[in-house]
Amino acid sequence: MKKIKDTLVRDRPREKIERLGVKNLKNRELIAAIIGRGIPGRDVNLISSDVEKILDEKEGRIEISDLLALEGIGLSKASQIVAAFELSRRYSNEKIIKVTCPEDVLPMVEFLRQKRQEYFVCITLNGAGEVIKDRIVTVGLLNHSPVHPREVFSDAITDRCASVIFVHNHPSGNPEPSQQDTDITKRLCEAGEILGIEVLDHLIVSQRGYVSFKKRGLI
Repeated sequence: MKKIKDTLVRDRPREKIERLGVKNLKNRELIAAIIGRGIPGRDVNLISSDVEKILDEKEGRIEISDLLALEGIGLSKASQIVAAFELSRRYSNEKIIKVTCPEDVLPMVEFLRQKRQEYFVCITLNGAGEVIKDRIVTVGLLNHSPVHPREVFSDAITDRCASVIFVHNHPSGNPEPSQQDTDITKRLCEAGEILGIEVLDHLIVSQRGYVSFKKRGLI
């Protein structure tokens, strides 16, 4: 592993944060940016790599005692790391939602059941099946919400998502898909295939229940 002193100044963690933004650093580089420097005989990159392994094993739920057991990590560095994690937890309002079935999606779109117009929603997911973002793509008339693949996938591309789930409501109360629903779903699946974005499901929700195209074998 390359030592920090052998790395170009512009490519060192703190300089990369300034140049590229914090989101573009690897986990090890973020840890190195927090602890700053190593100790004689143990470079900061090596210490950061050890910390990263512990974080992976603990799935982020790290204790100060775990860090103090590592060579090169004293009370000061260990405190900096656990303090950064705790501060992040306190300020983070984002709840990770992992989708494994249609029922995982329904709480996110419960508001659609009461709408008197037809809404079309696109939910983007990462490779782990975790929700990145849910967006209203269009709001239509009483029983029709026109959608175009360009509008549906524009934000999905920006999110660099792995897959999407579509949801729209039927104000009539009947969740059964119309021929138009089936046709647009087929069209969107074809567009997603070209873009490399998998369409996992299309849900229709109403006051009487919901229909999953995936469960129906329509996708």
